Parts: sequence; structure tokens; C-alpha cells
Amino acid sequence: MSHAPIPFIDLAAQRRRLGSAVDEAILRVVDHGAYIMGPEVATLEADLSAYCGARHSISCASGTDALALVLMAKGVGVGDAVLCPTFTFAATAEVVAWVGATPVFVDSLPDTFNIDPASLPQAIGTARAKGLRPAGVITVDLFGQAADYDAILPLCAAEGLWVLSDAAQSFGATYKGRPVGVFGDATSTSFFPAKPLGCYGDGGAVFTDDADLAEIMRSLRNHGQGIDKYDNVRIGMNGRLDTIQAAVLIEKLKIFPDEIEARERVARRYNDALGDVAIVPQVRDGLTSVWAQYTVRVPGHDRDAIAAEMKAAGVPTAIYYPKAVHQQVAYKMYPVAGNGLPCAERLATEVLSLPMHPYLTEALQDRIVETLRRALA
Repeated sequence: MSHAPIPFIDLAAQRRRLGSAVDEAILRVVDHGAYIMGPEVATLEADLSAYCGARHSISCASGTDALALVLMAKGVGVGDAVLCPTFTFAATAEVVAWVGATPVFVDSLPDTFNIDPASLPQAIGTARAKGLRPAGVITVDLFGQAADYDAILPLCAAEGLWVLSDAAQSFGATYKGRPVGVFGDATSTSFFPAKPLGCYGDGGAVFTDDADLAEIMRSLRNHGQGIDKYDNVRIGMNGRLDTIQAAVLIEKLKIFPDEIEARERVARRYNDALGDVAIVPQVRDGLTSVWAQYTVRVPGHDRDAIAAEMKAAGVPTAIYYPKAVHQQVAYKMYPVAGNGLPCAERLATEVLSLPMHPYLTEALQDRIVETLRRALA
């Protein structure tokens, strides 16, 4: 029996729900003509701060630029080591290399996929043994759930390391009652279209309670400008968020809390239906996830064969990530914590992500579940 293919993320369903609101918001920008740093940008930044509780929100052109702005504002450079997980998208380490510093890769936890705090002291030791100065840690809240900040923050404070929370996949989640966006020195996020809160192109933001840091980042995203754009007081970048993308995000943020609830419902149904045949993702006590991805582990199975069988049945899957960053050609020369990163390397061979979005109907979800169960059998 053939079925129409299921979308991995159904942005069309969200568009139907938003109706004409986004179209009208975009047209307002087209009509007023302030396409760069127009009024919607400041409105969005205020809305984001109100949502996550950070004093300062600095919008920017992408989640990658968001990471880079923090590193540049912190003056990170040659001789500095920045600790980051290897089981993540390459952008996390990419920005460290951009500024001339050295990424030192750390291992992951098998249950949450997030950074293993026990790997951090090993990474600090590795960095020092190589003559590098441990400067900071980029935690990555993978797939929607915050990293273990209770373990990470005290360790970093004791070692004098700053903490940049990479919340590209977790904006909207909470950690023990506090929203993502208020942990560490700064938090970066991405508004890439596939993210839980996505725009219609690239976009990102940085959140911080540090007024001085925020002021520097606002200057950096606009070529390092001082009191005006022809008085540049630092080397910056062109990292501004387009006004049209800000207008889109203002409208999407209005339905975001409701969408997060829907994602939670979808994830719960998946866990209930698949817990006996695959290793399903765990959310730790006191935390919530925004379920940027729903990722199971299928150890002992031929993952490629499972994916192919599901694709033939019209059910898409994805692998985040088939190779840890330290295994990729561009990053192989960078140091790893201790004697290696066994958990991350194992996860890369076992993970399989299923369709996940707020508009996944129970009927479609049942079809996905049945197809996976059949493939695993």
C-alpha cells in the first residue's frame, strides 16, 4: 500500500495556522522600506527578552554569527582553548577556529546527548598540556534540552572559564523552572527555518544580562561602529538581522508557547509507542525540552537499512549527526579531551531522528511508529 510521503517538518501546516498574519507583517516592512535595522528589529528584541527573561537580546544574521559575536566580544583568540562538545553541528567549533582559538572537543552523555561534565576537567588538562589557555566552554543544548548547568557552571567558575550556552536547538525550553537564555555569560540561538522558532531565512540572537557585553556585541554586528557608522571603534562583522525576518519572528513568537506544548505531546506519544523497541530520548527531572529533534538510538541494527525501508514507505528520517565534529576532515587536527570521545563516536553510529513538529497528527505519527517498528523487527 503506497502512501503520500510525510514531511519531516511541516512548515506549510504552520503557515496555514498563521493565516495572513505573517504575509501582512512582511508587507508592512516592504511598504515602510526600512529593510535593515527597521523598527521590527527592536520590537522583536524586546519580545525575546520578555519571553526568556534575559535583560539584553541582540538579534543577528544567523546562529553561527550569534556564537561568533560572543567570542569576538570576549576577545577570544590565538592561544585560547574553547571547550565544546563534538556531538553537535560543526558551527559550534567553526566559530572558535574563525577567531584563531583552538576548539578542544569533549564527550557526550548517552541519555541526553548533551555535554558530559566529567569530560570537562579532562579537556582542561588536554588544553594546558598543549600550551593553550582554557578560556571558556560552549555548552550545546542538543535536540531541545538544556545541558547540565548545575554541574557545568560551578566547574567553570572554579576554573575561571566563561560559559556560552548554545541554545540553537533549545530556545523555549526550561531548566529547573528557569527559561533557556539566562544561563552562563551569554546564550546564542538560531532562527534557521527548521528550528522550533524559525524565520524565513537565516537569523539568530544572543541573550545576556551583561550590559557591557551587550553593547560590544551591538557594535560588532554592525561593523564595530562607535557613535556612528563611519566611526568604527573595533573590528566587527556584518551580522544584522533583516527587518523582514524580524517581522516574521514577531508573529511566530505569538504561537510559540502553544507549539511547544504540541511538540511535548508528540514526543510523549513517541516515547510511549517506541520505548520497548528503541532507546528513546530522556528528559531529566525538572527540565523541559522543545524537541527540536526527536532522536532514538538503534544499537545493534543496520541503521541505513532501517532508513531506506522507512523512506520506501514514505516516512523520512534524518541522522543528527553521522560523524562527530572531531571525526570530520576540517576538524581532525584539533585536540580531544583525555584519551578520546567514545560515547559521542558511538552515538553517531546509533542515532536516528523521526519527523517532529507541532502539527504532526496522531494518524501520521502512528504510521511513522508502525513503519519504524516493522523495520526494527
